[in-house]
Formats: sequence, structure tokens, C-alpha cells
Amino acid sequence: MNVYTSLPVYTGDVSGVCSALYELGGMIVIHDPSGCNSTYNTHDEIRWYDHPSLIFISGLKESDAIMGNDQKFIDDIIASANDLQPRFIALVNSPVPYINGTDMEAICHQVSEKTGIPTFYVPTNALHDYAHGISLAFTSLAKAFTFKRGEKIPHSLNILGVTPLDYTDATCVSSMKQVLSSFKVVSVWAKEASLEELEKSLLAQVNLVVSSSGLALAKYLYKNYGMPYVIGVPLEALQKTITTLLEKAIATGENQSIINSIHGDKKVTLIGEPILAHSLGTVLTRDYALDYRVLCDLEDHKGLLRKEDLACHDEKHMQVYLQDSPYVIADPLYRKIVSTKLIALPHLAMSGRLFLKDIEDVITMKVGGMCDEFK
Repeated sequence: MNVYTSLPVYTGDVSGVCSALYELGGMIVIHDPSGCNSTYNTHDEIRWYDHPSLIFISGLKESDAIMGNDQKFIDDIIASANDLQPRFIALVNSPVPYINGTDMEAICHQVSEKTGIPTFYVPTNALHDYAHGISLAFTSLAKAFTFKRGEKIPHSLNILGVTPLDYTDATCVSSMKQVLSSFKVVSVWAKEASLEELEKSLLAQVNLVVSSSGLALAKYLYKNYGMPYVIGVPLEALQKTITTLLEKAIATGENQSIINSIHGDKKVTLIGEPILAHSLGTVLTRDYALDYRVLCDLEDHKGLLRKEDLACHDEKHMQVYLQDSPYVIADPLYRKIVSTKLIALPHLAMSGRLFLKDIEDVITMKVGGMCDEFK
């Protein structure tokens, strides 16, 4: 069962796509009646006030949906694209056209042919979570444009899986670059980034995957271009560890991960995005002798959990799993199902802007300060 009675669901896949592509100069068109998209505007995107973007809702009418009239949708996209001249056009599905079987690939072909602008479809349906949507957006974008080829930049990397939904604080990207100062950062997918930077991604030697939403892209680049990747977040406390893994991946061409086989005890349970959870847990185990385990309620977790961790989408199952854990690190909304001590780590993709003022730069956050709660 996948039942929630107390917790909200995570930000949806449509919002994940918009978050991933927000800063890249493209036009994102959500094919939807627009009745529910205030959720995206008011909860899932914090850049509206200082960074413009071309994100539109089609305003799908019931009559057009029933009769299969796609021409108005196509004409509106073409007219807007000719006026605004975006770098690319991304079409995003909502439940109605998904259920109706609207041929979005054919629409992309028509729009691209008539505008000369690269147009691609991101196959969402609003039934999945944000990380899945970001994954689809990154891989769809990577397949849609031509990477620049050339000699590899020595000691260089791309950072994959950075959006405000996981890395909310405005200083996160600069903090990552500071921790990785011994490397040249070619591109960041895709916060504080430009399409021109992303097109240079193949010039880097290695990819650093900092959230599950960047893993599909890392696998795509590894399979098609032979670029190795490292899984782990460059926390200040993990600078040496992450640097060592990156250098090993460059030297051997083999993928590396912060996730290891250290026994996961029930002392501390971390809930949420699995790569960040494992990175924080690694510090707790190594520096403070606090064994940890991870409860992941996101969809894309394959290869990111150990046998003692749990992938779960049912509140009752979560509550049973958490009962014997004295400490839980999670978004404050999880207090509804946690009977032991909860240490708050607000997550925009879970609680929206409710705790926005309490969200820290997780890269520079003092994990030792969190340990004070365990006393």
C-alpha cells in the first residue's frame, strides 16, 4: 500500500521539471487546464521574485481535451516561441493529456519544424515525485542538444542534481565550489547555470552526483560518453573523502560512491533524499560514532540504499520502522509520525515554504551541532 493520512506528498514531477530547467533560457509549457498550478507557483519555486523564466500553462479546455483538438496548443506555442525566441522548448504533461494519450512527441516535431527551435517532450504525468521529474528533465535535455567536444580540462568535474528543491539556500552552489576548490567546476546541473555551461559538460573528467535526481543523467553520460561518476555530497566535513573519490574515479575510470557497507544501526534514522542522507550519516558515523540508517520515501532510490535501509511509501510501515530509533533527522512535518525525538532538517520539496527561514546551507552546516541534540 502507498497510503498517507498525516504527511503531504513530495513536490510533483511537473514542478521538478520546471525547477530543473528554470534558469536555462528555455520555454517550458505545461499542458494543463491550470486549475492546480498555483501549487507550483506558491510552494515549489522560490526564484520567481529575482529570476525571470519562461514557464507557461496551456489552459487546456475540456472541449479540446475531449475532441482531441491539439491545434490551438500548437499554434500558441509557435506564436509565443516566435515572439520570445527561447533557447529550447520543453513540453510537460499533466494528468488530463496523459490519460487522453496526447501525442506530445508529434507536437514537438511540428513545433520544432515550424520554429527552428529545439523542442523536446519530458514524459511526466503529475503522478510521480520531483526527483523523478528532475531526472527526466536532465536526461531529456541531454539528449536534445549537442555537447561540445574537445580536450578534457585537467582536474575538472560537473555537479549533477542541484535544484532549490533539495539545495534551497542561496549559498549552496558557491559552498560546493569552495569545498571542491582543487577542481575546475565545468557545469552545475542546474542551479546558477547557463545552457552554454551545460553544453561543455563533456570537457570535464568526472561527474559528482549530489542527489538522486542527478543519477540518471550520470548513468547516461557514463554509458554514452564513458564519463565516470561519484555519488556523494561535498559537505565541508567530507572534503577529503569526496576529493579522494573524485581523484580515484578520474584515475581508474570507475564509478565511486560515499555509500558504503558500514552497519546501519537504529540509533539515528535519516529520512529524505538518500544521497544527502548517506553523506550526513557518514559524518555521524565517522566523527561521532553514531551509526545511522536511511528511510527513503522517494521513488528513485535504486542502488542508493543498503540492506538495513528502507524504501517506503506507507505511513504505517514508516511508523513501525521508526519506533525503535531514538533519533530521527527529517523535515519538521514528520513529527506527525515520529514518536521519538525528531531533529528538524527542513526540506523544501516536502514542506514548501513553511520552514523556509529555517533552511540552512547544508554544505557548510555544522553536523556537530546536530549531535548536541543526541545528548
